Amino acid sequence: MALFLTLDNIHALYSLDASPKMEGMVIHHQTYKANQSYTKHNRLFDGLLLGFLLKGSMKLNIHFLTYEITAGDIAVIPPQIMLETLELSEEAELITIGLSLDFITEFPLLREWIMNDQIRWQPIVQLEAEEQELQRNLIELLQRFYHKKESVNKTDMLRHLVLVFIYMLVEVYSTKPAAKSAVKNRTHAIIDAFYELLREHAIAQRQVGFYAEQLHLTPQYLSTFLKQHTGKSVSQWVDHQLILQAKTLLSTSDLSIKEISHQLHFAETSVFSRFFKRMTGTTPKVYRERGVLL
Repeated sequence: MALFLTLDNIHALYSLDASPKMEGMVIHHQTYKANQSYTKHNRLFDGLLLGFLLKGSMKLNIHFLTYEITAGDIAVIPPQIMLETLELSEEAELITIGLSLDFITEFPLLREWIMNDQIRWQPIVQLEAEEQELQRNLIELLQRFYHKKESVNKTDMLRHLVLVFIYMLVEVYSTKPAAKSAVKNRTHAIIDAFYELLREHAIAQRQVGFYAEQLHLTPQYLSTFLKQHTGKSVSQWVDHQLILQAKTLLSTSDLSIKEISHQLHFAETSVFSRFFKRMTGTTPKVYRERGVLL
């Protein structure tokens, strides 16, 4: 079963220094260590991961396909994509930036960009030679700001520095030819097809039977299969997608909570509010009033 990572548990799982801990973002500087625990698990991160390999090489499984990565490569891992580290060279040095779903939902362009199939099928990119020096400088600047003492504007400064990176990556992908889907095995095929169905139908279709029928599987088999390979059942995946949509609408639109409830196909606003609080620990009203915590 996959190890499910969030910003709340990632510090403990990876024994990170908690002093610069902040809502919405984590920056982790990794170097090779023998018997690293993270190589023992498939992992799913509840947000966007950006990995910058500064030195050495590594081999990763990303969404069930294997990639050889060398210095200068950037790994772009959208939310809920399976990740497994297979090999890491002894000289490897890696900077990983993790961005929470709350960070993502505050920026509609970012949310739309990470849902692009091109990223899922082409997760490894590299900047043009003339921009790689800018990349190194920006990574260094991000680390320095991340570890600087707390200040009123520290979070906003980090957000804008990260967004510079995002826009650089958007430009890279805009120049790449569209990738063709390449199904490697049945496991990959089922999960990928389910992700597509979820993205298109989660708001209107919440029954396990709908997804199982579309995939020509029994409901019990599909839920057990997804739980084993992704850490979530069909119902949990649907709830996850609904919360992502709800957070986006609450943080980026002027729709009333009642209108959002209706748009997400909840019978009553009170039902939507109870669902949102159960999933997030707070009500839609409080979430909107306090803004996205970063």
